[in-house]
Amino acid sequence: MQVRPEQLAAQLQKGLRPTYTVWGDEPLLAQEAGDMVRAAARASGCSERQVHTVAGQHFDWSGLLGASMAMSLFSDRQLIEIRIPSGKPGKDGSEALQRYCGALSDDVVTLVQLPRLDRTQQNSAWFTALDAAGVTVRVDPIERKALPVWIAQRLSAQKQRVHAGEEGQRTLTFFSDRVEGNLLAAHQEIQKLGLLYPQGELSFEQIEAAVLNVARYDVFKLGEAVLAGQVARALRMLEGLQAEGEAAVLVHWTLTEDIRALKRVRDAIAGGKPLPMALREARVWGAKERLFERVVPMLSDSAVAHLLDAAQVCDGLVKGLKHPDWPLEPWEGLKRLVLMLVECTAATPAAGRGRSVTPRLALRA
Repeated sequence: MQVRPEQLAAQLQKGLRPTYTVWGDEPLLAQEAGDMVRAAARASGCSERQVHTVAGQHFDWSGLLGASMAMSLFSDRQLIEIRIPSGKPGKDGSEALQRYCGALSDDVVTLVQLPRLDRTQQNSAWFTALDAAGVTVRVDPIERKALPVWIAQRLSAQKQRVHAGEEGQRTLTFFSDRVEGNLLAAHQEIQKLGLLYPQGELSFEQIEAAVLNVARYDVFKLGEAVLAGQVARALRMLEGLQAEGEAAVLVHWTLTEDIRALKRVRDAIAGGKPLPMALREARVWGAKERLFERVVPMLSDSAVAHLLDAAQVCDGLVKGLKHPDWPLEPWEGLKRLVLMLVECTAATPAAGRGRSVTPRLALRA
């Protein structure tokens, strides 16, 4: 049975299931889900706890199977935690986990912790066995657009809130900008507000003074911000990536891949293929698929050609080559490329159909 993290508490109140599998790549939510299972297990009499970490190819799966069948010496029930940091138990581990799920005891509660799994791993026999034996909790990162609501909910849990209306939205947006991509630090900043200020309404000035800039940016999210036309966020991410020591070559490659994908999709459409098929063939999916659906009809062939030329010049900049019409500093060149992309993709549909949308920010950045 699959449940979302916010549904786990309600499920635990209905009674413990034999296994709980927590998987995903958001450390804070995974930790909180595991803590809820541990607390419920202790409340049900599981005063003994064993932890087995699967590291390397020589893990003793027979020892785990034996532990699950052995009676506890000190308590009526026991909690067994199985941690698989790689998400790949291997052939022996797959068989062992299936046997483990087939011989579960009422005296044992099992908590399995896994990283993010791909579709093949989710469809594997061992993961299917875990899912069938109990509860599966998938923890995904909180996306930027959902972050203000998440922050407001966390503040409400400690009986604090921001002002209503537009002022409150501005405060939550500011808070989100400070903690984007770093949910654990966001949680700590929210807890700090609970220590600094009494319950009730928080002003923008109070949050501005207390919340540190702890944002961490994913280079692969930069393209989503650019395609969405979020100028301020895209530039903030670019500055953050530079400050974190990210390689300029990787940032350039990410942006260029999006430009090439736009070119491939437009060429496919010009060849008579429908947009959904063109996106699949260009391997565009997820959040970017929705963004491409909006952006592609706006772009002209001339705009895409200008972007490809700019990406080629920027490629030389990040590798140490100079260009008379571009900044000498690679990150300034990347900034110009980002602005050009935003200008092209933020054009109105009418402009995209009626005239050539040529990037002009390269002349001003």
